[in-house]
Amino acid sequence: MARGRAAQLLSRRREVESRLQEIEDELTALRRTREGAADDDEHDPDGVPLSEQWSRLEGLRRARAGVLAGVDQAEARLERGEDGRCRRCGGAISPARLAARPEATTCIDCAF
Repeated sequence: MARGRAAQLLSRRREVESRLQEIEDELTALRRTREGAADDDEHDPDGVPLSEQWSRLEGLRRARAGVLAGVDQAEARLERGEDGRCRRCGGAISPARLAARPEATTCIDCAF
């Protein structure tokens, strides 16, 4: 079971790190685009303002960084032998929930 969970967490880590890199690449491209642009792009009739794109990407980056921190914590729980236990009620977190969200800290009942 521990090997399966470790593999599951490693897979999740790689997925999140990959998405984080994509977001970082998009932010780098946006910075390059913004270097030559005027500060006021809010009235651009040709598309979404750069500031809106920037805000969206920063939000995505923060969310993915949070997921990555959750994976770190799940790996630490696994090492301590505390993996798969709900932090609220102490019950087991279902394998299906852990498969869908490997970094989950609560069972489905306590999640709501």
